[in-house]
Amino acid sequence: MSSLLVTDIKGLTGTHSPNVLVLRGTDLSDLPTVSDAWLLIEHGLIKDFGRMTDLATHNLKLTTQISVKGKYILPAWCDSHTHLVFPASREEEFVMRIKGRSYEEIAKADGGILNSARKLQSATEDELFENAFYRLDQVIKLGTGAIEVKSGYGLDYESELKMLRVIRRLKETVPIPIKATFLGAHAYPERFKSDHESYLKILINEILPQIADEKLADYIDVFCERGFFSLDETSRILEAGAKYGLKGKVHANQLSATGAVEMAVKHHALSVDHLEMMNNDALQSLKNHDTIATLLPACSLFLDISFANARSLIDHNIAVAIASDFNPGSAPSGNMNLVVSLACMRLKMLPEEAINAATINGAAAMELSQNYGSISRGKAANFIVTKEISSLAYLPYSFGSNLIESVFINGKIY
Repeated sequence: MSSLLVTDIKGLTGTHSPNVLVLRGTDLSDLPTVSDAWLLIEHGLIKDFGRMTDLATHNLKLTTQISVKGKYILPAWCDSHTHLVFPASREEEFVMRIKGRSYEEIAKADGGILNSARKLQSATEDELFENAFYRLDQVIKLGTGAIEVKSGYGLDYESELKMLRVIRRLKETVPIPIKATFLGAHAYPERFKSDHESYLKILINEILPQIADEKLADYIDVFCERGFFSLDETSRILEAGAKYGLKGKVHANQLSATGAVEMAVKHHALSVDHLEMMNNDALQSLKNHDTIATLLPACSLFLDISFANARSLIDHNIAVAIASDFNPGSAPSGNMNLVVSLACMRLKMLPEEAINAATINGAAAMELSQNYGSISRGKAANFIVTKEISSLAYLPYSFGSNLIESVFINGKIY
């Protein structure tokens, strides 16, 4: 029997009951932790855990035992919003922003999403895969144990399918679960700026059927925002995706309160992401619904735009997740440790809330929380071992420091 016993854990964190699949409201601050603990892994799954004082009562037949005295163990991060398949960085736009150009001004000057689309259309599938694999390997080493990856930089038939095929190759190559999201509705290509209907027909009548035929996507997403996709257009795309079994995920209320949240909830979207610009109608629509509010504080930091009001969402009993938004234009980092720190510093979330939002609720936003996102018996043994730290709050407090000693995926050091 392949087994691993980890002993002398200063704090075994996120030991939720296996039937806890998502947390909302005041429950988000409930982060159960076992002090002076042990953890037993068998065949890549969490078999059991408890306090060191109780270990002698267990008759354990082991192959490997390690001690992590003075260190914490917590679930691996579950990053439910990324765009990590892209052809090249966009630091030239970073410099433009420093000089005072806005996100919308850069987009109008042939920057933004269309910049990445032009470069991606000329990149080969192998080039995209190699670059994406490197990025994914790096974020796993930073503690990410489950991830969602979107298309959306292709913006034509061949290139969107090329991106989704790259994501499928990543699924087949790396040991963590990956969810694929079709985001052909990320922006209108230049030649369709004045002919939205023709592009919508390509998305709905040509690309979607091929995605379904090849089983390339788990979800469908739309950037619903002024200058991008309208409420009616977003609704049509979500309806079309639903016919192929693709649940919706909507980029909503990033630059303005457009009604995107309310519309997404009506379509039973799995998540609404960004939410920097909320109003009472949007809050009320999410209240007591299953749609998860996914906040992306690294994007707000990088673009110097408003941060989402996490406290209001939590006070309205809404399930809140946090994610990296890893992409070349507005959040060029997949470091979820930084995201957790930003959630505490700028979203005013407690460390316990931020960690839950980045683990169990992030898993829920990918429909993975039955098997990932907490230290629970029977779940995958994807977890982080910290360096020696004084308390769990030190993890987000010491932002910018690498406090991860090791990452375990399926019970093995990655």
